Amino acid sequence: MRLVSLLSVVLLVTNPLQAQDFSIAQIMSAPFPSGLVSTPASGTVAWVQNEEGVRNIWVASAPSYMGHPITAYVDDDGQDITDLIVSPDGSRVVYVRGGAPNRANEIPTPTSDPDWSEREIRVVPSTGGESVRLTEGASPVLSPDGRTVAFLRDRQVWSVPLDGGDAGQMFTIRGSAGAVAWSPDGNRLAFVSSRGDHSLVGVYDHGARTVTYLAPSVDRDGDPVWSPDGQRIAFIRTPNVRTALPFEPRREGHPWSIMVANVATGQTIEIWRARAGVGSVFKGAAYSDHQLFWGGDNRLVFPWEGSGWTNLYSIRAAGDPDLQHLTPGPFEVEGVAMSPDGSEMIYSSNQADIDRRHIWRVSVHGGSPRSVTSGLTIEWAPVLLDDGSVALLASGPLTPAHARIIAQGDNRPLDPVAVSGVFPTQHLVVPEAVVLSGADGLPIHAQLFRPADIRSGERRPAVIFFHGGSRRQMLLGFHHRGYYHNAYALNQYLANRGYVVLSVNYRSGTGYGLEFREALNYGARGASEFNDVTGAGLYLRGRDDVDPDRIGLWGGSYGGYLTALGLARASHLFAAGVDIHGVHDWNVVVRGFRPDYNAEARADWARLAFESSPMAHLDGWRSPVLVIHGDDDRNVPFSETVDLVESLRQRDVEIEQLIFPDEVHGFLLHRNWLAAFHATADFFERKLWNAGPSTSEPVR
Repeated sequence: MRLVSLLSVVLLVTNPLQAQDFSIAQIMSAPFPSGLVSTPASGTVAWVQNEEGVRNIWVASAPSYMGHPITAYVDDDGQDITDLIVSPDGSRVVYVRGGAPNRANEIPTPTSDPDWSEREIRVVPSTGGESVRLTEGASPVLSPDGRTVAFLRDRQVWSVPLDGGDAGQMFTIRGSAGAVAWSPDGNRLAFVSSRGDHSLVGVYDHGARTVTYLAPSVDRDGDPVWSPDGQRIAFIRTPNVRTALPFEPRREGHPWSIMVANVATGQTIEIWRARAGVGSVFKGAAYSDHQLFWGGDNRLVFPWEGSGWTNLYSIRAAGDPDLQHLTPGPFEVEGVAMSPDGSEMIYSSNQADIDRRHIWRVSVHGGSPRSVTSGLTIEWAPVLLDDGSVALLASGPLTPAHARIIAQGDNRPLDPVAVSGVFPTQHLVVPEAVVLSGADGLPIHAQLFRPADIRSGERRPAVIFFHGGSRRQMLLGFHHRGYYHNAYALNQYLANRGYVVLSVNYRSGTGYGLEFREALNYGARGASEFNDVTGAGLYLRGRDDVDPDRIGLWGGSYGGYLTALGLARASHLFAAGVDIHGVHDWNVVVRGFRPDYNAEARADWARLAFESSPMAHLDGWRSPVLVIHGDDDRNVPFSETVDLVESLRQRDVEIEQLIFPDEVHGFLLHRNWLAAFHATADFFERKLWNAGPSTSEPVR
């Protein structure tokens, strides 16, 4: 067995069959936008732009909506920028700089800075200028008058004046505080107190110095939202199921409900309950800051999976609920926001375009949803402004993600020069939507990247990509999450290098309804996704343009799990693989999500979980593998890679490794993404291209 360290691999790969059209650095050069927010009345929008690891805040204001940076960070230092808030008058932007701490309360420091890092709340003028540190903390929420910032520190609620001054703890509670929401008059705060096996919705009255809990129960209460008059609070109650563990299907359960409390009296009533069966388990709208909205005419808007798809519904907050299905149809609603006047909802979904995302609007009273965007592009994270404009983020098959504004019939970028001339648009391919069969016959959606220069009758090496999650869906264009935006870029690079690339939306992912997401026997309960791994391999082996003996796998996290599972159980199908921070033993990973998990007490569960893991099938592993992992991973324990490498060494399997000290799960340093992708491309170059073409005929 040969063990090779690839930490210093940064060289470009030379393809023996095709001249290089662009580099990994070029395809990764476009800035990635995130965190789009606004203050509607001021006509100001703000977002974070990550350009090759340098994160800065950008702002655009009415009427010109010309984007410009307002911070001046210059280093690829791995310090994230999140939780943007625009002040009510649009004059300032509050934000958090620094990543979330791990269980040891350590802030990510992927540069190995000996002075360590801090998570801090800062404020900067929206016209640009000096960024001022307000305090240490996270999750800031600005008071209605724009003068006070409530925030979280050490699991408690604190506050600090926006103009600067001393921070102080507002009140003390047991458990961990979260979901802080100011009352409309700014005199009270709603919050959630998470207490391990249950959670409570509380109200802090600043004047009376009291904390009151609303209808406390053994269940999990959350997502509090104030009524416009500040007299009531609505929240979601999810029945507690302590026996349920992650990464196992859960299609039905005790129905969840919506509660409404009178804040003055504490009287709380259940105004709506999901029916038994489909939709009884709460499923929120993905990529949404809130799951419950109090709109005009006292109507509450919420996501529900009662049709088998995550759609929007509305009910009256009192009296006859008058349930209205706002977005009927077989599609998923994501990125939900409400208009400033509470009259309508705006959202992103794959309505009428199952493998993309577009923006739609619908009244809180119902009626037909109206399309805002359509076509071959992808749009998400919509924000409605008072003047009727819509700000959003968008991409396409050849165009990386960027911020846009739709105003007065004009749809244009907020940063017209975001994509530089270095970006290789003209060399990219448009992926094709394909539907293949899992080994058990289940239809599986995928995107096929076919090299532009492939000749009739020529058979090329192929690579299969598996996303992480598993609650994700890859699209026919650059993705709306930074991690998969990068993965799409590497898939384009590999296609440009001559590989046939297949990106697979395997079962247990999102976008295709409840039954697909809650797939029977998925994950730790049987690894039914392995049917899709083998199905993808057989699909490629049956193509006339693929060499059946030179098919590789790659993926990160859950995708690393499926890569490892494919190599362990089907090395005869797959010639090589790149496993990035993959799951290798479900019993280890589940404990990271549920520290109270006791494998000995749940022996039958633990036995099947192990049998569903790559570690149970290592004796069949023959193909070479490259493992990549950051050793400060807070999602998948680094020990997963340590244990895999040790076990494969004992079996004389060829292993290469790339380890990033102090790096987290979704790499914070741009240079680490480049190193990982260079290592991946180099590995496939040596293991697939240099293996030589097969002399066998394609499998029919």
